[in-house]
Amino acid sequence: MQTIVIVDPEVDFLEWAAHQLETPSTRVLTAGRADEAYKLYFAQEADLLITETHVQPFSGLELLAKVRLKDPNAMVVLTSAFGTTQSVIESMKLGAYDFIRKESLPFNLKVVVDSALKAQAEMRAATTFKPQLTVDQHQDSIVGQSEAMQQVFKMIGRVAHSEAPVMITGESGSGKELVARAIHHYSRRSDKFFVAINCAAIPETLLESELFGHEKGSFTGAVTQRVGRFEQSHGGTLFLDEIGEMALPVQSKILRVLQEGEFSRLGGNVTLHADVRIVAATNKNLEQEVARKQFREDLFYRLNVVRVHLPPLRQRVEDIRLLCEYFLAKTSLQKHLPRVHLSEEAVKVMENYPWPGNVRELENTLQRATVLATTDVLLPKDIPLGMVGDSRTNVNGGGETSGNETNAVGGNGVGAASAELASALSTQAAVELLFQAAAQDNSLQLLPWLEREFTIAAMKLTRGNQLKAAKILGVTRATLRKRIERFGITRELNIQ
Repeated sequence: MQTIVIVDPEVDFLEWAAHQLETPSTRVLTAGRADEAYKLYFAQEADLLITETHVQPFSGLELLAKVRLKDPNAMVVLTSAFGTTQSVIESMKLGAYDFIRKESLPFNLKVVVDSALKAQAEMRAATTFKPQLTVDQHQDSIVGQSEAMQQVFKMIGRVAHSEAPVMITGESGSGKELVARAIHHYSRRSDKFFVAINCAAIPETLLESELFGHEKGSFTGAVTQRVGRFEQSHGGTLFLDEIGEMALPVQSKILRVLQEGEFSRLGGNVTLHADVRIVAATNKNLEQEVARKQFREDLFYRLNVVRVHLPPLRQRVEDIRLLCEYFLAKTSLQKHLPRVHLSEEAVKVMENYPWPGNVRELENTLQRATVLATTDVLLPKDIPLGMVGDSRTNVNGGGETSGNETNAVGGNGVGAASAELASALSTQAAVELLFQAAAQDNSLQLLPWLEREFTIAAMKLTRGNQLKAAKILGVTRATLRKRIERFGITRELNIQ
């Protein structure tokens, strides 16, 4: 038997609501005052509280706050004949399950109440996993107990004490910068600066100045002298992220620093010396880039002295539970939010999801769930997996893919799929179908194909405007030009 407590100053409304909601398995208790409803809710261990905003001796919002303070998992629905934007926002901020204007109650009351009672039942039946660590126990934010991560930890320990350049490989979002920071933290340079720069995020024309600095007046806009990243990290570690996106002219200057330990600022004549350890990272296959003449072979061998490969999250499922625990604690601490936990059912859903965005996607997903949480236990329905449409339903087993969608990728392999696939399907469904097709043919290279198809689509959409296409794709114009040349699509698009 589930219990609902309703508080409203109007007796007629209380009688109507009780008649609407009472069933053989649900009892309804009513009150005319907020203080009476507060006592009644806890005395009867009610499952749901429905309160009018304008009640006495304190408002429905105050009642909501008082109940949630004592019972953080309380399901509370507010009603009002004069609901303002401010009151709706404030009620959601305080953790209300829903806010209903009285004019829509005949249509929405039963639906909202059934949903709230179901959520409460799931909440009380859910069990949460037992925390095994705290944020302090993983100050470097590298969390993992899988065999794959243990090998990464061992490698960090082995290379940290040396001065050898390190190349970190792995998919986007897998945590390559964290590994670089750990290498610095455990090295003899740990008391010096760790400087990170994303080579893909800075235009080619500015990257040289960013790395080596420039003298005043060396180019238009250079109104003052600038100290580059090599100077900033003298004695410490310089982390070059996405080094595969670096232009060839800049690569040659990086090579000189590695060989001679010296450089000059842009527009300057003074030779400067840099005692810097280089740690580089890439999500590209640099061996292939070397073969395509897109990356200098001599620089590759200089950087690739020691390689640390970071496995994608889908290959270390046993780490997901610990990562969830860590990120929930971290979000709570940094965002000043109440600490929430995952139910065992939610953990299983997280472990069954492929995480195409890796650890970064996991952290963002948990952050969204924490911010939107109305209780301290997250259920599967509270986890916003995927970014588009009904992808979460597909992941949790609620949706199916039609045979026509499967045929769009199957048969002739990935190359036969149309560029419109991503818009025709939800993101997660498209990803699953693409991986299924790629699994049938080991020679297929999925990421290069996706890069090519999206490049073509962006160029067509912008009618060949490279600046606009690069902005849509989230890359620099120089990177877009490289892709057009690498994939040989100039003639196909008739771009001059």
